[in-house]
Amino acid sequence: MGELIFFLGLQVKQKTDENFISQDKYVVDMLKKFDLASVKTAITPMETKMALTKDEEADEVDVHLYRSMIGSLMYLTASRPDIMFAVCACSRFQVTPKTSHLNAVKRIFKYLKGKPNLGLWYPRESSFDLEAFSDSDYAGANLDRKSTTGGCQFLGSRLISWQCKKQTIVATSTTEAEYVAAASCCGQVLWIQNQMLDYGFNFMNTKIHIDNESTICIVKNLVYHSKIKHIEIRHHFIQDSYEKKLIRVEKIHTDFNVADLLTKAFDGPRLYLDCMEDWSMTEVVKKLILANINPGKLIVSSDNNIVNTG
Repeated sequence: MGELIFFLGLQVKQKTDENFISQDKYVVDMLKKFDLASVKTAITPMETKMALTKDEEADEVDVHLYRSMIGSLMYLTASRPDIMFAVCACSRFQVTPKTSHLNAVKRIFKYLKGKPNLGLWYPRESSFDLEAFSDSDYAGANLDRKSTTGGCQFLGSRLISWQCKKQTIVATSTTEAEYVAAASCCGQVLWIQNQMLDYGFNFMNTKIHIDNESTICIVKNLVYHSKIKHIEIRHHFIQDSYEKKLIRVEKIHTDFNVADLLTKAFDGPRLYLDCMEDWSMTEVVKKLILANINPGKLIVSSDNNIVNTG
């Protein structure tokens, strides 16, 4: 059949030293479909200071149009983790969408118009170690005050899996929200470990980076006590995985936790750091840690070089 170039809306560019997966043609077709090809561009997919609410006083919009736009964007998240949180936030209002919700969705399209060529970059010359990042906001959903879980998994510098999902429980503390997110990330890591065993790769003691010290202490402390009795039992399997040395948890600064992108909206500088064309984030994180630089004040080129520290 020849070299793989196009598959189910995914464009694949294969080179001797790297592969690049994107959906820029799908983005162009989507903008034409919803008559948004001539709109102005936006810097970010979602405003940081305007949370989405029911907005009952606003006018209703065409529910079929709104759901069609959300469905198209959901398919695009297969290669665009940068819009994952914004799309998930907007998808919560598909029952009775209002004008404010439609404007939020249109902002995502405006962002895509300005950045249609972003995608997933898989370099050949990179380590093949499995590591994961876990994060959660706290009571970020205004409707029911539930938190949002964010997680992403890498093979070396290759992003292979990511998650953004509203938690099923109402967390009573940031520690509980982070612990639930860590358990969800652990479940994904265990699934990847089992999948890779079929290919002869044994990833034991996989690192999970967490930016909450209390969560790390709960994972490492295998004794159940009164401080954690409010956390559902089904989340405690992460302790068993830690005891069996299937995973290990490590502290990471919030500024360097790339899963943070999947839990909240960001302004331009932080978003561009977390969402570069090649998405080899672990290499960038290592450079930032070594340089001891605040990522909110950086401009990073597509070849992972820090070109301006502002």
